[in-house]
Amino acid sequence: MSTPSTPRNADELRSAFTGFFADRGHQVVPSASLIPHDPTLLFTVAGMVPFKPYFVGDETPPYKRAVTSQKCARAGGKHNDLDDVGRTSRHLVFFEMLGNFSFGDYFKSDAIPWAWDLVTNTFGLDGDRLWVTVHDSDDDAEAIWHEQVGVPMSRIQRLGDKDNFWQMGETGPCGPCSEIHFDRGPAFGPEGGPLADTAGERFMELYNLVFMQFNQAADGTRTPLPKPSIDTGAGLERILCVLQDVDAVWETDLMRPLIEQACSLTGKSYTSGDYDDRDSFAMRVLAEHARSSTMLVADGVFPSNENRGYVLRRIIRRAVRYAYLLGTEQLVMPSLVETAIDVMGNAYPDVAKQRDFIVGVLTREEERFRQTLKTGLAILEDELVTNPTKLPGTTAFTLHDTYGFPLELTEEIASERGVAVDGEGFDAEMQAQRERAKAARKGAAVGDERMNAYRDVVEQYGTTEFVGYTDDSTEATVLAVLPGAEEGTVEIFLDRSPFYAESGGQVGDAGTINADTGIAEVIDTTFALPGLRRHVARVLSGEMIAGANATATIDVERRDATRRNHTGTHLLHHALRIVLGEHVKQAGSLVGPDRLRFDFSHYASVSDEEIARIEAIVNAETLANAPARAFETTKDEALAMGAMAFFGDKYGDIVRVLEAGSSIELCGGTHVKATGDIGIVKVVSESSIGSNLRRIEAVTGANTLALLQRDEHVLTDVARLVGASTDDLVGGVQRRLDEIKHLQDELKALRAQLATGRAGELADGAEAGLVVQRVDGLSPGDLRELAIAVRQQSGVEIVVLAGISDSGGVSLVSAVTPASGKVAGELIKDAAKAVGGGGGGKGDVATAGGKNPDGIDEALRIAKAAATS
Repeated sequence: MSTPSTPRNADELRSAFTGFFADRGHQVVPSASLIPHDPTLLFTVAGMVPFKPYFVGDETPPYKRAVTSQKCARAGGKHNDLDDVGRTSRHLVFFEMLGNFSFGDYFKSDAIPWAWDLVTNTFGLDGDRLWVTVHDSDDDAEAIWHEQVGVPMSRIQRLGDKDNFWQMGETGPCGPCSEIHFDRGPAFGPEGGPLADTAGERFMELYNLVFMQFNQAADGTRTPLPKPSIDTGAGLERILCVLQDVDAVWETDLMRPLIEQACSLTGKSYTSGDYDDRDSFAMRVLAEHARSSTMLVADGVFPSNENRGYVLRRIIRRAVRYAYLLGTEQLVMPSLVETAIDVMGNAYPDVAKQRDFIVGVLTREEERFRQTLKTGLAILEDELVTNPTKLPGTTAFTLHDTYGFPLELTEEIASERGVAVDGEGFDAEMQAQRERAKAARKGAAVGDERMNAYRDVVEQYGTTEFVGYTDDSTEATVLAVLPGAEEGTVEIFLDRSPFYAESGGQVGDAGTINADTGIAEVIDTTFALPGLRRHVARVLSGEMIAGANATATIDVERRDATRRNHTGTHLLHHALRIVLGEHVKQAGSLVGPDRLRFDFSHYASVSDEEIARIEAIVNAETLANAPARAFETTKDEALAMGAMAFFGDKYGDIVRVLEAGSSIELCGGTHVKATGDIGIVKVVSESSIGSNLRRIEAVTGANTLALLQRDEHVLTDVARLVGASTDDLVGGVQRRLDEIKHLQDELKALRAQLATGRAGELADGAEAGLVVQRVDGLSPGDLRELAIAVRQQSGVEIVVLAGISDSGGVSLVSAVTPASGKVAGELIKDAAKAVGGGGGGKGDVATAGGKNPDGIDEALRIAKAAATS
């Protein structure tokens, strides 16, 4: 099987694949992030995802041919392999997709022979063990495979739409597929080729070639594309199985070290190919989930309770849960993650660079979840006592959704007590959750009709020429006017515009469009499609008509304030990395005219001292008044200069770079000309927005001045109120606090004297050691002190007081002596219901409250009955 050039491990395989197509004129494109720009996807699920805008025509590709080894993850949403991990020989959450792509350049006659050349000559696979499938309508592909490549007709099979036709969606580019399968031999199943092997165990799919040659309309009709394209995908891990002559991905050089580490940590053994053995299954889960978690965190996904962060949390918890079930008390993620970084770090140096941060994030998440597991077990124990015959499905679902308990774990623990679990109720809750998720996805989708209208504008006129980096106003032509999404608005499209469209965290510009047919106020600017600026506006007079000449002018004061905040955000990011560490990554931002908001990865709150240091660094930059230089260069040159990429921005081969003081970033936003233009930067808040995610907000320029003036007025007013100068404000406030404490102490002493005096009066009315009285007008705390004082009187064993409190509510208090034989909380538990409230306690003093004063007398009657029973 092997030849001298045959790749022997994962690193060599990546290099061999990309090198093969680079020699054939393909641009080698580095892997995109696992966080896609496509808002309809949680993760990058296939190699073609980063190229989707090229295939649908939303963007012009910068090259005609490309080759990648793309990081992918399939978990959550429509593409979900999470629950299958460990149960089969090849399902993974994280995997790498090798792919070569043609954007209207070459087609089947090149793609098919190259694929055969690659797998037989470069990979060294035996051609006699390769089978090919084509779509049942694709005579062209079959002819090329047989007549040009030489594959016997006996090893070419035709399959239908389910297996060999690819569609991006209900509408858009689509086409037939052709797949190369490798025959792993009789040990994996019977003869018959891929057609007879629905599980794909013997005839393993290695390479899928998609021929995008049609465009599908909403009515299902298909028309030929003017420029057919090629989209291919080859699973790196699957090919490794064949090259390394192993039965499953778990035995490859990518996964075997992780399996071995999992065995070492848990003390369990692993049996290759045994998918019924519980220990072996758990080892596979631990290995895969440690690797996928590592790669997701490295790309900026952090455990949380929303969206992709929630999926990551599920992955981590699934791994930890199985370790926990195996009785492994020590943490497993830290050492597993270290191993994953050792395995993947050579191919992805950024993963190795972030080693300490990734290990820290996943270690803390495991520590939290282990505590959650203990809590969940305690809840399950209580529920089993409450429900001794059948555990409700809602309880099982809550344990699953909130505490990470799979249904089978709940069933296993319940069966040990002889308790059944309401599986149907659990399924109903799961289905309801799926329906909620489906509705959310459907509601987020943009209507096809509106998207088609935008594409019509691009096809007819092209994208918008943006002049806003240099001009605040420009002459333009109105290309199209569409109804707005909100009532009373329209969407105006111009051939050229100074309006910045919302992107990279910066809000869109506002301003006016003054046409010869009418005037419109622009309230926001966004991208309808890449490069196509959508001016959301209200018509103030006349009307907006396509073809009209217009003057487009931005609100300069608003833009200038936004500029200051945007450049300030860059300086803040730079200072955060200096003070907190280089693990800090941007996780989102919002740059508007009034303030800036910056979300970033960090595992702890930022202290006051750290914020002071951050402010000092940023304001040292603004006081230095260094030039802020924005320029264009290639992405490779920018990264070589040390430029960092900002979250949410999408970069082509030519990028815009901002160099402001010590900060250098890739950024397409608008910025000041010198750091001094920003003014003073003041942090106004810092908070948590999720696990390992922080948010900092700040103001600049005139907004900082307004903030300082407001604070000065507040300080002056406070100083006047406490009778001190502003210079002595802290001392003045402290003196007033000391006076208040002294007065409170005096008041407490007087109340104690009053309570003692009144306690004697109430005790005189005791009947057989029992005092049950209504006392209005006291606070709940004072009523409690009075009850205790009454209990201390000679001959009193039980006290129950109730009344309307000083705040208007109802308060109840019970106090008992040990000799009474009563529990204070039991005396008023039912009585509290009479006043529309609740409360109680297990000690010798209990309190309760309510909202219905009319029920006080009834409450006292119930309490008296409880005391005398």
